[in-house]
Amino acid sequence: MTEPDIFYILGNKVRRDLLSHLTCTECYFSFLSSKVSVSSTAVAKHLKIMEREGILRSHEKEGPFIGPARKYYDISISRTYVATVTPNVFWYRGLNLTDSRGGTFSIKVNLPETTDSDLPRLVTQFLQLNRELEKVLQALKSVERGRDLLMNRIKERYLHEIGDMTQLAILHYLLTEGNATVDELSDRLNLKEREVVAKAEELARVIPLKIKEGVIEIDVERLQSEGEEHGGEG
Repeated sequence: MTEPDIFYILGNKVRRDLLSHLTCTECYFSFLSSKVSVSSTAVAKHLKIMEREGILRSHEKEGPFIGPARKYYDISISRTYVATVTPNVFWYRGLNLTDSRGGTFSIKVNLPETTDSDLPRLVTQFLQLNRELEKVLQALKSVERGRDLLMNRIKERYLHEIGDMTQLAILHYLLTEGNATVDELSDRLNLKEREVVAKAEELARVIPLKIKEGVIEIDVERLQSEGEEHGGEG
């Protein structure tokens, strides 16, 4: 399969929002349409583009009630992308996370001097940095593979124990972005701000959060403290 045009896909906000929802769970068409502020015709067009590029796949599945089967979508790739754009370098790479290795990485990057004026030595130094970059990319692949596996386990546990997709979407956003304003989540989830706050307060009963002055973030100190208490009980 050819490499998907990821920059074209990510260049559109609606497609980014659709991908964000699909990282929580597979979704049927009408659910996805309700989560973005464009017409269902536009949603169908964006889904078709992403499916054509090999980023999404679709399948039909019977619902819990009598009626026609629903068309579900899910993400079909596991890759991370790195890009550099400067006045001197344009470069990007797609890294396949399915073939990454676990383990402990200790990276020592050797940066050569860049003050040399001899052309062959400058080329040699650039090639040396290419080799150092490969070390960093291999470590990045392992870290991203680890995050992917952990997020999958978090999703499974949360949906099994709590079952609230909106709370999970908020948790997912906080884990990947660090924090979020109520306004950002309102826009991302296509909810009123008061609905976002209410869902965040429900989430805070399970995962400690700081909700202050319109900003929501995970309360790391409380989370670690509660984790140590539960560990002691075990």
